Amino acid sequence: MNQRSTFLRLLPRLFLALVLAGGLGCQNKQAGGSDVAAMVDGHKIYLADVEKYYQNQTEGSTQRPAGEQATTVRLNILRELIDNEILMRRAEKLGLLATDEEVDRKLNEIKSPFSPEEFTARLKEKNITQDDFKRDIRRSVTVDKVMNKEVTSKINVSDQEISDYYNAHKAEFNLIEPQYHLAHIFVTPLPNPENRNQNNKAQTQAEALKKIQMILNRLESGDDFATLAMNNSEDTQTAGNGGDLGFVPESSLKNTDAATRDAIGKLKAGQYSDVIAVINPAKQFVGYHVVKLIAKEPAGQREFSDPRVQEAIRSQLRDHREQLLKTAYYDVLRDQAKVENYYAELVLAGNGIAK
Repeated sequence: MNQRSTFLRLLPRLFLALVLAGGLGCQNKQAGGSDVAAMVDGHKIYLADVEKYYQNQTEGSTQRPAGEQATTVRLNILRELIDNEILMRRAEKLGLLATDEEVDRKLNEIKSPFSPEEFTARLKEKNITQDDFKRDIRRSVTVDKVMNKEVTSKINVSDQEISDYYNAHKAEFNLIEPQYHLAHIFVTPLPNPENRNQNNKAQTQAEALKKIQMILNRLESGDDFATLAMNNSEDTQTAGNGGDLGFVPESSLKNTDAATRDAIGKLKAGQYSDVIAVINPAKQFVGYHVVKLIAKEPAGQREFSDPRVQEAIRSQLRDHREQLLKTAYYDVLRDQAKVENYYAELVLAGNGIAK
């Protein structure tokens, strides 16, 4: 995941961190009082925190939840607050709370694609400060450290498991048509507020052509395609991954513009195209790009002896096992924690309405 998407992902989860760090919420008058939503091992989670996160999550929605639906959303928010509080307490016991150095390093990494003014504007849009954001980073880094120690580092996928999976799912590795592994560097004169590469931003079609031609010249001089894509491409979905578009079935190329389709058909693995004007289905110009063919996979059965097949299976099995073990880990921690969910009790007592 690129740094900009990490920033955008963390923003809506900010209030979870603020609860855990004690950055939000009103002062409690008594345990289980009207302003306390839940208690986790003696640590309070306030209704004010639930409500602020609820407002942040539903703000801008065309159809905001109401009635029982709104109560369900608040219950889900509180459940996640409780889970995170449980995990933070576990991190404290293990000595794995994120350090200031780790938080600052992650913050600088997230800020790097932005100018200082742009980063400040992003925070202002969400009505949060940089200190607030750092609290969220601290929680995120802490969770990663705990999960790595307690779950991820203990996962092992054996060669036998990989072999068994291949034999049971052999048809999955039989490609019915050729696949093209593509990457591109895209430049557009059109405004895009999510664009991570604002340096030398083209404002006109002529400027866009000049910029993409400069990039092509650097490619021809030996510069790395992925690095140029990360630093210059304006495709927000792929720039952070070096412009990688993944594998595209041959039939899907029919949905691309004719110039791009023709250029790809002439490339050999490792080659890149000349500058191509990108035209949308409405026959409108949207930008220019340079496309690279990383590899072409012919149709047919992929054998188990192919290292890429084994690595794909290993990765898939690890991902599935990691998700399963994390779910079980949370269940175990919940069983060990003392949780009192006052808000849920109010909903139950009110027959679905929290009074």
